[in-house]
Amino acid sequence: MNLLRTLLLVLSGFVLSLPAMADDLFMARTSLGFPEAMLKLQDSIRARGYTVSRVQRVDIGLTRSGYATDKYRVVFFGKADLVKRLSNDYPQLIPYLPFKIAIFAEGEETLLVAANPRQLTDREWPELDPVMKQIETDLQAIFRDMRTER
Repeated sequence: MNLLRTLLLVLSGFVLSLPAMADDLFMARTSLGFPEAMLKLQDSIRARGYTVSRVQRVDIGLTRSGYATDKYRVVFFGKADLVKRLSNDYPQLIPYLPFKIAIFAEGEETLLVAANPRQLTDREWPELDPVMKQIETDLQAIFRDMRTER
């Protein structure tokens, strides 16, 4: 089980297409079952004014490789006008848009992982820092929601 957990965390980093450094990741664990956590995640995303654009299954490839998992998804979300503006003004950011949260079951619990969007503004585009700071704040609130058992 530890090997599977390690593999899933590594895959989360690749799926998110960003360096997987501890300071640059948001992680949360909830005792909610996977279906309940998925619903709560989508509700929390929408509550902050974002649209869930797609939920992608990742577990199919893992299952083909011999891993026993059927509960691994990536939730893509954003605000249409913001994603369009960022895509037009900063085409280098297109691979990172819309934003993503990986969610997967681990036993009776559910884990969530997301890359900190402020990584995208480090030195190259300091003018985007306020935008990414707001998204970071929203992600922190989403992850805080996921840690509470309501």
